[in-house]
Amino acid sequence: MKFNLITGAVVIAAMTALPAAADNHSVDKTGWPESFTVGTGSQGGTYFGYGTGWANIAGEELGVSGGAEVTGGPMQNMALVHSGDLPFGMTTMGPAAESIAGSNPIAPGLKMDKACAMFPMYQTPFSITALSSSGITSVADIPEGARIGFGPAGSTSDTYFPRMMEELGVKFERRNGGWSDLGSQLQDGLLDVIAFAAGVPVPAVSQLEVQTDINIIEFSEDEQTKITAAFPVANFDIAADTYTTLESPARSVSMWNFAIANCDLPETFVHGVVKAVMSDNGRMVQTHKAARSTLPEFWDRNTVMKWHPGAARWFQENASADIPADMIYSN
Repeated sequence: MKFNLITGAVVIAAMTALPAAADNHSVDKTGWPESFTVGTGSQGGTYFGYGTGWANIAGEELGVSGGAEVTGGPMQNMALVHSGDLPFGMTTMGPAAESIAGSNPIAPGLKMDKACAMFPMYQTPFSITALSSSGITSVADIPEGARIGFGPAGSTSDTYFPRMMEELGVKFERRNGGWSDLGSQLQDGLLDVIAFAAGVPVPAVSQLEVQTDINIIEFSEDEQTKITAAFPVANFDIAADTYTTLESPARSVSMWNFAIANCDLPETFVHGVVKAVMSDNGRMVQTHKAARSTLPEFWDRNTVMKWHPGAARWFQENASADIPADMIYSN
């Protein structure tokens, strides 16, 4: 089953692939593609920058041309990777669980179990931004009927943040769009608030604080407790050095992100991709600061998806990962 969902997509080609490392010459490359594409998210969001970075790194190391593609984010990536329309993508644990259960709004009732876990990426904090001129400094300050931008339709932010705001008693008008576009709308007074769920620093927020004065609004302890009790998230602090606007850590909640692969991709190919990304964290951090959490020890943050056999083998060999056999995909 194929999903023709890449409407208006933007493909970013990676740099010309360099020759594969010497130890790759002995690898069985049966079934390897000549090129690959990673499904990311909207331009101006963390997925796009991060995904472009690891596509370049993997492509260079394996001698295969790699690139990133703009998509609707985690829910759409699950559909595209499950169907095989894209070999790779990125998702968060919440949308992954809903997709596997058959609750993905793109194809209700279809259990998307052909998207396999590949490697841990980073935690996605949920944070709120408003212009300082709005006077909004807390969730309680958000006025009834506020126009809130929740990111691209079907994204992690759009899936969970409206529910969180409702849980906290906020009454709002829901708006969707890419992060760069929503940032411009906030600056132009067309939105009152943007509710971000994205790895930090969010490029759109970094750009906003250079151009105008903004408030990055943290959750109160009570609000944090309510949200963690109701949703698959954990407590998280956004570090003070993430944005120049912050003077101290901002209280938030977060959800883990994982790179995903179509489960039928060759084992040696996926093993090579994981090795390229996970073996040099410093290089990954150069592509995006969120990659500071792209570390082997976080393999156990996946409690939802089955592992691709090639990925599972790398973590078993290099991170002493105790992955149960029934959590590794098998035809």
